[in-house]
Parts: sequence; structure tokens; C-alpha cells
Amino acid sequence: MKKLFTLLTIMILSIPTFAQTDKDDIKKTINTMFEGMKKADTAMLSSTFHKDMVLQSVANKKDGSVALVTEKAADFVKQVGTPHKDIYDERITWGDIKVDGALASVWTPYKFYIGTQYSHCGVNFFQLMKTDTGWKITYIVDTRRKDNCPE
Repeated sequence: MKKLFTLLTIMILSIPTFAQTDKDDIKKTINTMFEGMKKADTAMLSSTFHKDMVLQSVANKKDGSVALVTEKAADFVKQVGTPHKDIYDERITWGDIKVDGALASVWTPYKFYIGTQYSHCGVNFFQLMKTDTGWKITYIVDTRRKDNCPE
């Protein structure tokens, strides 16, 4: 009975460790995506995406209305990988990371730079799925604006 109690105690105390490992792995996936953007490395970037990933932006139109704009992941990868003079540098602040089994959601305020020139800011919302090959991004939706950047 004492051995069973000890085993159960160890298992219960290990649960936060597994959750932290998942959070670290989730951060690694997202950081790899941004590193792929900086390096214009389409293989690195693509390695972080689930094959059915959806990419959207909540866009503020000039007339004051708001629209949901969907972009194909392949088009995004092509845009990042097409030779360009300056580095695409998205600087994020880690926000809330939630994990439930093989599903995760991540909130990251960001500022985007083209080279050293500030371009825009907003918030990214990621959804990820844990696969046999690790955490993969299944969905990204973001906001974009020039000022009133979230911290």
C-alpha cells in the first residue's frame, strides 16, 4: 500500500512538469516559425505548420469597417521565401499559453519590423496540435495596426 501511495504521489507531482514541457515545446515551435521568417527559410517555416493550417488577419479597412482576411499558408511561405532585401523580424511578447492534451492556444502581442524599420503591431493568436512529430501550428489569426501597440 505504501508503494502505491508513493507511486501515485510521484505521478500527481509530475503533471505540472509535463505541462511545462509542452509549453516549452510550443514556444519552440513558434520561435522556429519566426526564425524561419527572419532567415527566409521556407523549410524551417513550413516545418512548424500542420498541413491543413489556416492563416487569417482581422483587418481594419480604410472605410472604418473590419474584415476577416484569409491567406493560404503556401502563399505566406512563398512570400517569406521570395528573396527580399530586409529581414522580416516579428518580435513577440509571450502571453497566455493554454494546453489541454493535444490542443494548445497561445496569445502573443507583437511588433513587426522590416529590417530595422518598424512596420506595425498587434496580437497573434495561435492554435497548435500535438502530433507524432511534435507541436504543429494549425491556425493563426492576427490583428494589425500602426499605434496603440499591446504590451
